[in-house]
Amino acid sequence: MKSRLVAIIKRLEAMLEAKDGEDQIRRFERDGEVKAEVAYSQESEAFTLTDVDSNQTYTFDDIDMVAIEIYELIY
Repeated sequence: MKSRLVAIIKRLEAMLEAKDGEDQIRRFERDGEVKAEVAYSQESEAFTLTDVDSNQTYTFDDIDMVAIEIYELIY
């Protein structure tokens, strides 16, 4: 069985590794519907998670915490 959390973390790590100087954005879906949008700011070294359904925005400086929140939104 494949870990869903590891897959989320790998996508977030790719955002950290990008060195083009631009904010990285990823969308996370459930059944083809976007549930979360995550932006990573290289300048502030923080993730901003937007819960698309509630339009709530959260900021994290810890990759594990943002991964858990994404997991809870899409599974």
